[in-house]
Amino acid sequence: MTSSSKHIFMSILLLLANFFGYVDCFWRLPCNGRAGVARIDPLAQHGRVGNHAHVIHGGNNFGFDSAYSDLIKSECTSCGVKQDRSVYWTPALYFESPDGTVELVNQVGGMLVYYLLFGEKVQAFPAGFQIIAGDAYRRNFTLPVPDPPKSEWAGDAITEYSLRQKAVGFNCLNYGKNPEPTLFRHFFPDKTYLDANCPDGLRFELMFPSCWAGEEDSTDHMSHVAYPDQVITGNCPEKFNRRLPSMLFETIWDTNAFKGKAGRFLISNGDPTGYGYHGDFMNGWDPDFLQQAIETCTNPSGKVEDCPLFELQSQPEQNKCNIDPLPTLCADEDTKGPRQGLPGDVKVFSGPDDAKKPAGASSISPAAESTSAVTSTSAPAPSTEMVVPTLSYTSASESNTVITAANVVKPSESVTPDTDTTVTASKSTESDIVSAESVNISTESSDTSVKSTTDLTESRTIPTPVSSDLSTSAPPASMTSYTTDGTLVNVFLVRETVTVTVDVDAVVMTSISTTAAGYRKRAAGVHHHGHRRFL
Repeated sequence: MTSSSKHIFMSILLLLANFFGYVDCFWRLPCNGRAGVARIDPLAQHGRVGNHAHVIHGGNNFGFDSAYSDLIKSECTSCGVKQDRSVYWTPALYFESPDGTVELVNQVGGMLVYYLLFGEKVQAFPAGFQIIAGDAYRRNFTLPVPDPPKSEWAGDAITEYSLRQKAVGFNCLNYGKNPEPTLFRHFFPDKTYLDANCPDGLRFELMFPSCWAGEEDSTDHMSHVAYPDQVITGNCPEKFNRRLPSMLFETIWDTNAFKGKAGRFLISNGDPTGYGYHGDFMNGWDPDFLQQAIETCTNPSGKVEDCPLFELQSQPEQNKCNIDPLPTLCADEDTKGPRQGLPGDVKVFSGPDDAKKPAGASSISPAAESTSAVTSTSAPAPSTEMVVPTLSYTSASESNTVITAANVVKPSESVTPDTDTTVTASKSTESDIVSAESVNISTESSDTSVKSTTDLTESRTIPTPVSSDLSTSAPPASMTSYTTDGTLVNVFLVRETVTVTVDVDAVVMTSISTTAAGYRKRAAGVHHHGHRRFL
């Protein structure tokens, strides 16, 4: 690397620290152990056996009628931070053979919970806080596929009904290629596609609402919270102007273990589509401690090891923590298989209508729009046919696309990054809208000056966000210019895989290095996740 390139790189790093501020504040909570697999769901089926099997992570004092007072008495947790006695649970994934036998698919590395600190004055979960994300009975998707650019989301696209649908993701894992974007596919890829394209499994993703009305809970365990208008980031509805930690659940399932076998994958609630994926959370943090962690654990690495407050435990210690004993009515049930039919004899239903809801089931419907970011009397009508597209977006790495600027980084120094590089083009941590503000960077050599727009190899107009379009459709070019609302933005990829956007005179925006990518590696059954941005 030339000295001038090094100087630019260091300048970019300094700008990053000031430019993004608290958007880098987060931690990833590993829950490598699994406290149990059982039909326990004290939110949806309080005081009785649950309708379907869940994989359960967290505090071990958990049962049919658990409350905060029970969780904080847990003797252990299957997660990595000892001070956290919360419980995190989602439906299990099964493989069904043609003869009707099912078996539990193996989890890879347990669960990973992101605590993302988006928004201002993020508050800790209060004692007794609990929440459900997703809808166990949904079997359709009422919105365009794939998602339009977030800058185009408006009207019905940002009602709570719509945002909940877009908060579910299924990520095809192939560590030999750039990873897919978070939450970009909201349905199962079919098994043929999984076998051919996802050798490292399927990652289930679930984003939880982070906008809060101030109540610990609500009757449906959903109406006391709402999504920001871009699901992960964005603006909160007027009545939900407090911000909580933004939680993202990630669970990797070893679907490739069934490659070449006849059959299909089913979520334990009888869902072969993925639209009905959901998850639950019951707070088990001490609110004062969690607030201190929110204010203290701000290392951009996202590693719990980098927060001095957390008392950590090893993976073997996490694995030892189990719900013991399980409630009597669950203790003898075979939830792993092979067995005939799903646990609880749940019937499989593909839609497009919603699955039948048992009495007292929690669900949000088009009529329940009190938490919508935009008032709407109804949601778009579901398709008459179940739409389950399977193709991924084409990633730049597949065509060896390298985007460089000859006078910023010499072509001989340009490399294709080993991991996905997320391109962000906004000063605002709440939006993907391109910023037109300029930030001057001094350089040591005139050969790093930015040429005029007449020297651009290509210029075209695309919708924001730049991040998603660049990773999927940027053509090979030495420099590419994008125009958004009349603002010229030129995007470069430099050796360190730091992405910068440049106007005619100066650097407009800086982004991230490879440490901020959606990078996934797996070894010995453990999650290895790199730092990435969620914009």
